[in-house]
Amino acid sequence: MSTFGTIFRVTTYGESHCKSVGCIVDGVPPNMSLTEADIQPQLTRRRPGQSKLTTPRNEKDQVEIQSGTEFGKTLGTPIAMVVKNQDQRPHDYSDMDNYPRPSHADYTYQMKYGIKASSGGGRSSARETIGRVAAGAIAEKFLKQINDVEIVAFVSSVGDCSIDRSCLNPEFMELLQNITRDQVDAAGPIRCPIPEKAKEMTKIVETVRDEQDSIGGVVTCVIRNCPIGLGEPAFDKLEALLAHAMLSIPASKGFEIGSGFEGTKIKGSLHNDPFVQKGDRLGTITNKSGGIQGGISNGENIYFSVPFKSPATICQGQNTATYDGQEGVLNSKGRHDPNVVPRAIPIIEAMAALVIADAYLIQKSRESSFNAVY
Repeated sequence: MSTFGTIFRVTTYGESHCKSVGCIVDGVPPNMSLTEADIQPQLTRRRPGQSKLTTPRNEKDQVEIQSGTEFGKTLGTPIAMVVKNQDQRPHDYSDMDNYPRPSHADYTYQMKYGIKASSGGGRSSARETIGRVAAGAIAEKFLKQINDVEIVAFVSSVGDCSIDRSCLNPEFMELLQNITRDQVDAAGPIRCPIPEKAKEMTKIVETVRDEQDSIGGVVTCVIRNCPIGLGEPAFDKLEALLAHAMLSIPASKGFEIGSGFEGTKIKGSLHNDPFVQKGDRLGTITNKSGGIQGGISNGENIYFSVPFKSPATICQGQNTATYDGQEGVLNSKGRHDPNVVPRAIPIIEAMAALVIADAYLIQKSRESSFNAVY
């Protein structure tokens, strides 16, 4: 479905080559300052055509708020936002009328709905994520005001080049504690904050681009100052909600939180996070749990990683079959990312913000019931 969230809810609309894309956001608290200037920076970070490492499709992705605000304040009513598509080239997709692109969603959309968008990826395109990013920017502003929540994502892997994401690596844990978005963006178009790794990753992407091929990568995200107590066991644990959010992003292929798969190699005596007094609350000395225990936020940094596959649409000829099963060669045209992870960063930040904002409002509803009863 196209709606995400329980109280803080977003519904996105639009296809890759229709007239516009956007969203409706419901559940935004009233009387919060909000204008397009609060939303545009994240859309600009997501937009295509940012560098030679991304698709050359030239979209400005200028957002317009259509409803739900007045004189720069939220009204508590649904907020509608629209972004016009301006640089469509539907003719680039004529060959795909006959051939479903290998590893793309053309075939599955056709089989599920009996019809698919005639150009681009339709709803499976990354253009769909514009609505998510716009809604996430609102959620981020709300979270910043209620608890100074900070959400920062960065590229941690491209191809076989990766930074050491081990929970036992003190440099990585220090990075999670201090990294800022300004530092991520200043690292160049690949958005990896480790200079020597960024240089190597950039070279990998440039090579596959020149070969008319593509390559995948990993984005790591940290959420700092998350309130304690968020998450609804047993089926809506906070990490489960984050995983749901991240796996709904186009081209994502997994989710790893805290120590992740590497944690299976560490004995419990080393993996456990001992408690210690931190100011007016308990905290943990280490953070292999990734800020969540029992499906509930514990006040430590929440950190996770999301892998993205190599983009399916490449300009090399590919031996495949037509929709009616005839063997042939697909020669794709169009403008496509050789690697999606730099542009996935604001999408991951947006989805994280939507999850945390919704979980916060749910927890506040629970706490209100405590007061009503006692």
